[in-house]
Amino acid sequence: MILNIPELPEELKKLVTIATDIELAEKLRVQAIESISHGRSYEALLALLSLAADEKLTFPERDLAVKKARDLIKAAAH
Repeated sequence: MILNIPELPEELKKLVTIATDIELAEKLRVQAIESISHGRSYEALLALLSLAADEKLTFPERDLAVKKARDLIKAAAH
């Protein structure tokens, strides 16, 4: 289940909603995860980590969220 992160901007909330909507095609959910990672913000990192913890998502989707979160952390460290 996606965590309720009140400080997320509306655009990120919409992308998280798309990423967690199991009724949508996996391709759309993956695109939403990719779009979240383009935010390059603390809020985007929180959203990605929350998606990675969401057991409703498929393993590849959760793994992608972890990879994108890792990329954000690496980018912030440089």
